[in-house]
Amino acid sequence: MSTPYPFTAVVGQSDLRLALLLNAVSPAVGGVLVRGEKGTAKSTAVRALSALLPQVDVVPGCRFSCAPAAPDPACPDGPHEPGPGAARPARMVELPVGASEDRLVGALDIERALAEGVKAFEPGLLADAHRGILYVDEVNLLHDHLIDLLLDAAAMGASYVEREGVSVRHAARFLLVGTMNPEEGELRPQLLDRFGLTVEVAASREPAQRVEVVRRRLAYEDDPAAFAGRWAGDEQDVRARVVAARALLPQVRLGDTSLLQIAATCAGFEVDGMRADIVMARTATALAAWAGRAEVRKEDVRQAALLALPHRRRRNPFDAPGLDEDKLDEILDGFPDEEPENDPDPDPDPEPEGPDDGGPEDGGPDGGGGGIPPQGGPEAPEAPEAPAPDESPEAPETRESPDSPAQQPASRDGAAPEQAAVRAAEPFRTKMLSVPGLGEGASGRRSRARTAHGRTTGAQRPRGQLTKLHLAATVQAAAPHQKARGRSGRGLVVRKDDLRQATREGREGNLVLFVVDASGSMAARQRMSAVKGAVLSLLLDAYQRRDKVGLITFRGSAAELALPPTSSVDAAATRLEQLPTGGRTPLAAGLLKAHEVLRIERLRDPSRRPLLVVVTDGRATSAGTAGSAPSNGSAGTDGGDPRALAGRSARLLQAAGIASVVVDCESGPVRLGLAGVLAADLGGPAVTLDGLRADSLAGLVKNVRTASDTHRRAA
Repeated sequence: MSTPYPFTAVVGQSDLRLALLLNAVSPAVGGVLVRGEKGTAKSTAVRALSALLPQVDVVPGCRFSCAPAAPDPACPDGPHEPGPGAARPARMVELPVGASEDRLVGALDIERALAEGVKAFEPGLLADAHRGILYVDEVNLLHDHLIDLLLDAAAMGASYVEREGVSVRHAARFLLVGTMNPEEGELRPQLLDRFGLTVEVAASREPAQRVEVVRRRLAYEDDPAAFAGRWAGDEQDVRARVVAARALLPQVRLGDTSLLQIAATCAGFEVDGMRADIVMARTATALAAWAGRAEVRKEDVRQAALLALPHRRRRNPFDAPGLDEDKLDEILDGFPDEEPENDPDPDPDPEPEGPDDGGPEDGGPDGGGGGIPPQGGPEAPEAPEAPAPDESPEAPETRESPDSPAQQPASRDGAAPEQAAVRAAEPFRTKMLSVPGLGEGASGRRSRARTAHGRTTGAQRPRGQLTKLHLAATVQAAAPHQKARGRSGRGLVVRKDDLRQATREGREGNLVLFVVDASGSMAARQRMSAVKGAVLSLLLDAYQRRDKVGLITFRGSAAELALPPTSSVDAAATRLEQLPTGGRTPLAAGLLKAHEVLRIERLRDPSRRPLLVVVTDGRATSAGTAGSAPSNGSAGTDGGDPRALAGRSARLLQAAGIASVVVDCESGPVRLGLAGVLAADLGGPAVTLDGLRADSLAGLVKNVRTASDTHRRAA
């Protein structure tokens, strides 16, 4: 077993270390969600925490880690006889992103349960993590139903396994820690709320701090045992402090003034529900115990708010977590300080100290840096300035044509010059867009699909391990063979070949690829603002339906993959806001780029079906380039009539079976109808920009039918 990196050797990241230690003192705080960019010591700090937890006494031979003094009366391995326990280190169990439900909660032997009535139960990771740490790296990539099971167990302190009338329950109390990179996608707000605390981490930009990070990491890799020995004394000090804080925790007094401060803070920041109040109270109590005090103070309440509230204030997925410290101080200043009672240590240092090696304390062993408080601070990015009066999305256009010299002065090649990005109009609610047919993609909330969860539609022989038993079909398969199997009693003789797996239908997430025209013909400010608002609305819908999204833009002479397919919808929104406009219209290049991206994504994830949304007025004034040409050579952008190339590129997408919709951005009294021609070539519907707010858009996209779908149904 390799020597873990010492917790006290992690450079900086004070918020991260404090949040982890508070949960070690009081697991009732509810765990930690660590958000941050890659290489910021998130995983290193979490894995190092387990060495600081006190040892636990367990019943010898119990697979569920029951405490000898108070064994779980419902333990599947019980009842336990009184006797001495065996001490072992607290475990840290890692939940892989691709784990199955049975691996998480455990599995019943269905065959023995039906034939013998025996609850033969194989424990899962929740049982292994009982009285320890359960760590989920990249928790935002975990399937939704696994997150629900995980958080339910963390909230109730128990895990339940129900299979066709046979149930098993066992204790599952653990410290839940999740890490995530927001660039790869966000958690749903209701799931964010289930984590007690959240911490934002980022790499330091100070050279001296980064040097210390590298120095310590290299020293650890050269000789892990010697490096760990150097920090052994500090590790023992922190371990002893955790034990002392746990012992002091029941004696900490949370006064009425502190409770009023907590309630006023949650109300002042308009936090939904009451969970935030409870978490803040537990966190403030743990902070006082960690500081060696028996009384909660105002500074404890303030620090608890900075850790417990930022992720609970998001109103939509594009809001960055944060807390206004000035407003927080204003709320807390309205309450007097409580008088401390029997406070032996008025000014303790809440941070664990490591040996002085002459280096700075603001880095991390994985290339990290100083922790950035979740509430922002002096280095928080400034809010974007309000647009000038002539840049307002509501500013009326005097003329729609992009060729007007007053609004769109032409460049030497006749194309409109590049213009600065404009703000998106206010997003609006859209109805569901879906891909036709029945898919088999990842669980989501958009298109119909065969999934592990949903309504039962039939039964089949299990392929691999049985997960969802279809009881009626199993009985029907076993019934004709009872006499031949020598059945003599009341029980049904069931064999493995009789078992039937339930087939279920639910919803899947799709890949929604946006292809946005950013050429000069789209540069009129009011039009581009409305276009961005429409795309932003569809991005919000994609977030709610658990889709992957991608963004392609085309203008000038080329198409660009502005955002590769990702689960981070807020990243797509950021790229959309920064999108400039101007130049010619290489429509064919944009479509061919979409074909290339979807071809690659189909190889990476063949079960996830795509939905292509092309936002354009249909004009094509440049052949452009799109990177690599399609392998069959049926279309290209190396010359020729731009409109003909665009039509050939669109038909290439239709032949590939891509469900598409065209958002027609053409406006004004004279319309060329080119977007409608493009939609016909793609085999999908077209909807005008003015009709995006109407119910017709959802109906059109929902009823997309491609030629390949028709062929598949006929086959």
